[in-house]
Amino acid sequence: MVALDDMLMLVRHLAAIAILPFTVAVLVPFWIGRQYHVALLPGSSAAQIVSQIAGVAALAIGSLLFCWSLRHFAAQGRGTLAPWDPPKALVIDGPYRYVRNPMISGVLFILFGEALVLVSWPHARWALFFLCLNAVYIPLLEEPLLEQRFGEPYRLYRRHVRRFIPRTQPWVPDGGTAA
Repeated sequence: MVALDDMLMLVRHLAAIAILPFTVAVLVPFWIGRQYHVALLPGSSAAQIVSQIAGVAALAIGSLLFCWSLRHFAAQGRGTLAPWDPPKALVIDGPYRYVRNPMISGVLFILFGEALVLVSWPHARWALFFLCLNAVYIPLLEEPLLEQRFGEPYRLYRRHVRRFIPRTQPWVPDGGTAA
C-alpha cells in the first residue's frame, strides 16, 4: 500500500506538470495550430522531410531529458518543478551535472521539435518566445531564490555548471571523477 505522503507528492507533481509543461508543450501548441491552421502532414519536399525527422529526434531528446530531470528532481529534491512548491534539497545529480536547467532544456527541445515536425513558423516563434522568457526569468528570479535557499553549495554549482549550454563532462562537486 502506498503511503499517504507518497500519494500527496504524486498529486503535487501531476498538478505542477499539468499546469506548467503540459500547458507550454501541449495546450499552447495545440491552440497555435488551431489559430494558424497548422496540420500534421507528411513533408512534400526533401527539406520538409529532413525537418520532420530532425523534429522527431528533438521530441525524443526533449522527452527523455525532461523525464530524467523530473525523476531526479522528485527523488532528490523532494519538491516539484513548480515555483510555488520548490525542492527542499539542492539537486545536482543526473542531468543536473551537465546543465543547470535540464527540464527547461527538455521542454525547449520539445517545442522546437514540434515546430520542425509541423514545419510551422508560428510554433517556432512560440519556442523562441519561451526561450527568451526563460533567459530573463531564470537569472532574474529563479537563481536569486536558489542562492537564498541553498547558499554556498548553489553558488559553487552555478560557477561550474552553465545555465543552458551543457558541459561535455559531468561536474563532480568534490573534484573527483563521475561514476
